[in-house]
Amino acid sequence: MSSSLSVLNADDVVMFSQLSLSCPFNAALISCLSPRKPAMLLLTSLASVYFLAAAAFAVPAQEKRVHHQADLSDHVHDDSQNYQYDHEAFLGKEDAKTFDQLTPEESKERLGKIVDRIDTNKDGFVDHSELRKWIKHRQNRYIEENVNKHWKDYDANGDDKIAWEEYKNTTYGYYLGDDFNDIEDKETYKSMLARDERRFKAADKDGDGIATREEFTAFLHPEEFSYMKDVVVQETVEDIDKNGDRKINLAEYIGDMYTPEDGEAEPDWVQTEKKHFAEFRDINKDGYLDADEVAQWVLPGEVDHADNEAKHLIHETDTDKDEKITKKEILANWNMFVGSQATNYGEDLTKKHEEL
Repeated sequence: MSSSLSVLNADDVVMFSQLSLSCPFNAALISCLSPRKPAMLLLTSLASVYFLAAAAFAVPAQEKRVHHQADLSDHVHDDSQNYQYDHEAFLGKEDAKTFDQLTPEESKERLGKIVDRIDTNKDGFVDHSELRKWIKHRQNRYIEENVNKHWKDYDANGDDKIAWEEYKNTTYGYYLGDDFNDIEDKETYKSMLARDERRFKAADKDGDGIATREEFTAFLHPEEFSYMKDVVVQETVEDIDKNGDRKINLAEYIGDMYTPEDGEAEPDWVQTEKKHFAEFRDINKDGYLDADEVAQWVLPGEVDHADNEAKHLIHETDTDKDEKITKKEILANWNMFVGSQATNYGEDLTKKHEEL
C-alpha cells in the first residue's frame, strides 16, 4: 500500500464510506472558496495535502485550476486590511511562512540581508528592475521547489525521468487492478485518471510517454507554458460548466465563486462580477463564455504580476519619490515586505499567552 491515490482537484473532494477522507485545507484553498475573495479564485494554486486515513497514505494535491502567469499570492491585494499579498509576493509562499514565526526584530534583521541580495549592483539602492527580478525569482523558485518535492515520489526507477506508467502506478496503482471497484465514487476517480493522462500527454512534447523535468513541470504547472494553453482552458471550462454544454453561463460563472447561505444578502461584488461577465467576459454577447472567451479571461498574457508588484512596493515605500528605495526605506516599511496579519505583524510573538 505504498502508492498514493490521486492528485486531487479542490472540486473533487469526496467523502467515502469505505475510506475516511480528511481534508486539511490550507490558506490558499480557504481563500479560493471564500465569497469575500472572488478575484482570488482565478489565481489560486493549491499545495494542500489530503489524507486517506484508512489507507494510511498521503495524497499530493494538484492545482484546482491553473492559469497562465498565475498571481503571486492567494491573498487579496488590499493594504488597507493587511500586507499578506506583498508578504508572499516578496518572499515566496514557503519563506513567508518562516517569517510569520519571527519577532519584528528578527524579521528586520533577515530583511536587511535580503535587501543586500536584491541590490545586485551594490549602489545602495533597490530600483524597479532589481526588485522585479527578485520577485520573479521567488515566483520561479516556488515552482521549482514544488516540482522537486514530488519528483522522487514519481521517478520510481531513478532514471531522472518520469514515465506515464510510473506516475499512474504511483498515484493510482493500488486501485487500478480492481478498476476502482473498492471505491464508492469510482467514476470520479476514473475521470481524474483520464484527466491526468490527458494533461500528461499534452505536457509530453515529444510524445514518448516519458516526462523530462521540464515536461513534468509543465504537467504540474501548465499555466507557465504557452503550449499547455488548450489544457488550461479545457480544464477551466470543465470545472465550471455544470450542465455539460461545454460553455459557461452566468449562473455557472457566479456559482463557481459564490454560493449564498440561507438569508444572506448578496454581496456587492457579485453584482460587479455579473457586470464584468456581461460587459467584458462575454465578448460576442451570446450569454455564454466559449473556449476562446475563457482563454482571454484566464490567460491574460500581457499581465506581468512581478512588474506590477515591484511598482507597487516602490510607490508605497519610496518616501523621497526618487523611484528607487534604500534599505532604510524598506526597513521602515518592514511589515509591508515581511509582516503577517496572522501574528499581528509579529507583535503577538512578543506577548505572553494570557495577553493574546
